[in-house]
Amino acid sequence: MGAGEACLLSQGLALFGALALGFLVITQGWKVVRGVRSHIISQWWRTDFRQYGAWAVVTGATDGIGKAYAEELARRGLNIVLISRSLEKLQRVATGIEQQCGRKTRIIQADFTRGSEIYQPIEEALKDLDIGVLVNNVGMTYAEGLTEFLNVPDIQKRIADIINCNIMSVTQMTGIVLSKMMQRKKGVIINLSSEAGARPYAKITVYSATKAFVDFFSKGLHHEYKSKGIIVQCVMPLLVSTNMTQRIGINVFVKSSDSFARDALNTVGYESRTSGCLSHSLQSYAIPLLLPNSLLYSSVFSSLVSFLEHSTQERQPLAKAE
Repeated sequence: MGAGEACLLSQGLALFGALALGFLVITQGWKVVRGVRSHIISQWWRTDFRQYGAWAVVTGATDGIGKAYAEELARRGLNIVLISRSLEKLQRVATGIEQQCGRKTRIIQADFTRGSEIYQPIEEALKDLDIGVLVNNVGMTYAEGLTEFLNVPDIQKRIADIINCNIMSVTQMTGIVLSKMMQRKKGVIINLSSEAGARPYAKITVYSATKAFVDFFSKGLHHEYKSKGIIVQCVMPLLVSTNMTQRIGINVFVKSSDSFARDALNTVGYESRTSGCLSHSLQSYAIPLLLPNSLLYSSVFSSLVSFLEHSTQERQPLAKAE
């Protein structure tokens, strides 16, 4: 290779490096800008949910994130339809919202682990309401700890339950509410997924897969209806202190349900796919860097997971729904 060719190669490599660096700076810089807009600026410039309709519908509304969404939406001026399986809890949450927020409430008792027969009564109960916001929150795990697929107790029933609760509920409730939103050319649909749905995770395989469905469904729906005035947002939290996470202690990584719902609602109108809050967004960004697929699916990591599973094997697996 001559001196001229070497010089051209050197210049070409330098140009390629500069372009690659520029691309990296622009893409990462844009992520920072979006993060500032979604998690900081949105605290002052919030979406006014009242413009979409007078009522919000929240599934799994008696505990955890669902209850927190219902209460926060009520504080922001909406009447609330609470849907869950425990009538006693529904009445208690409804009374609290009416007394503390001065908003109207309606309750619908429904067990989302059942099949499609539950949705006709729900549709009848909602038909006369001006629904501006739907929060598809209800969801469940199929085991309390890390569990291999075939080790799930009563596996056939648990599979049916989790698919009905985590997948069918999202699609059926969306079908009920979306048609009326389309008539008014406005509406907000918020689907609660999980960081566990961002990629496959062993030992929570079915839960992870159902949450991936919610993510993909939300993406497709967003692109189908965003030009028609409908906002579809997928929320993918990490750890939130709820019954489903055994009320894990709140810290810089773990959010309370109230704090999470408040921050997540601030991102509506800014992001169609979000971790919900700044802490979880930073964790979601860091996890693939610290735990790439090559490590996540390695025998070393699998052995570590097996050790953790063994250390909790005395605990009785128990499905929990919220």
